[in-house]
Amino acid sequence: MYPKEAITRAFRSEYGDEQGDLYYFFSPGRVNLIGEHIDYNGGLVLPGTLSLGISGCMRSRNDHKIRLRSSNEPGEALIDLHAEIRHHPDLKWVNYPLGVIKYLLAAGATLAGCDILLASDLPDGAGLSSSAAIEVLIAYMLLYPLRGDDVDRVAIAQLCQKVENEFVGVNCGIMDQFAVALGKADCAMLLDTDTLSYEYVPFRLEGHKLLILNTRKKRELSESNYNERRQECETALTIIQHHKPIKTLVEAELTDIECIPDPVLRKRARHVITEQQRVLRSVVALRGSDLSEFGMLLNASHHSLKEDYEVTGFELDTIVEEALQVAGCLGARMTGAGFGGCAIALVENDALDAFTRHVECAYGRKTNRQPAIYISVMSDGVRLLV
Repeated sequence: MYPKEAITRAFRSEYGDEQGDLYYFFSPGRVNLIGEHIDYNGGLVLPGTLSLGISGCMRSRNDHKIRLRSSNEPGEALIDLHAEIRHHPDLKWVNYPLGVIKYLLAAGATLAGCDILLASDLPDGAGLSSSAAIEVLIAYMLLYPLRGDDVDRVAIAQLCQKVENEFVGVNCGIMDQFAVALGKADCAMLLDTDTLSYEYVPFRLEGHKLLILNTRKKRELSESNYNERRQECETALTIIQHHKPIKTLVEAELTDIECIPDPVLRKRARHVITEQQRVLRSVVALRGSDLSEFGMLLNASHHSLKEDYEVTGFELDTIVEEALQVAGCLGARMTGAGFGGCAIALVENDALDAFTRHVECAYGRKTNRQPAIYISVMSDGVRLLV
């Protein structure tokens, strides 16, 4: 999170020292503890929201235009609220706010002109949901002058998922947007992605830290095999439905996949079914402070994502393998959609220094990339900073 003083200086440098109140907002990144590639299969997931994220500073204008800049990216978007909103041909990052503004207007929201500056300490393309963070942030910022904090956060999550699916072109589930909109400090969120019912699970790691391991291999979700994996799951579900009346793939049992003739589709379905079981076992482990069990479930999740879902790759596998070489690491796995990005590791406090030295050295030697390692702290969801 950027300090207010820093983003205030940056805002006035970008837009001038004009009269008018400045408003400050923050939208966290998301780490999925376990339950990968389950959200679009109608299952239970267990994400949490981070202290890393995207900050925003806003000042009202006297016209019907929204001017948008980022301290992290080049260019400016000037959006006329009375004109048709289209994709920006050159600035990819701008398309997330453009989509949110377009869909808010289509939903009947009355938006006012403003200047906005964004500043992020969330690594882009690292699997920590920078796209959901910016989508939810823009929606919350633009609705705040009308409704204050009395906004429908579930509706924001749903709208932002629609933006991602239809305007950006990534056929993602709702987990990322939902977690960013409704996250709670010191808690994970057990979210039913089919019904959108949710509850908070205390995330207490006495004597341990959850580390985020950035492989520094950037991925572009819309250019990955993400949409292909979703289609494979839909095909597997259709085949099982000819033999058993189920609504979502997570309702299937392992014996049900025997009716799938294609071995690749069987593997995809096996991951979904077993990963759902790992989510349920993780909730029990966390509520019972059984961190050893939770660590073993992290390991099993990564193995499934590597062997059955095939979304890890050399960098993610290497950083997880090296993490597990360190005494005091209870478990590790990739997080996010895969194809690059980040892993997580559960590490004893006394082993943090040795862990960092080993992973940086061994991973760097094997991949020629220098990883970034962050301590994860669970944060509240999108909010006004006072």
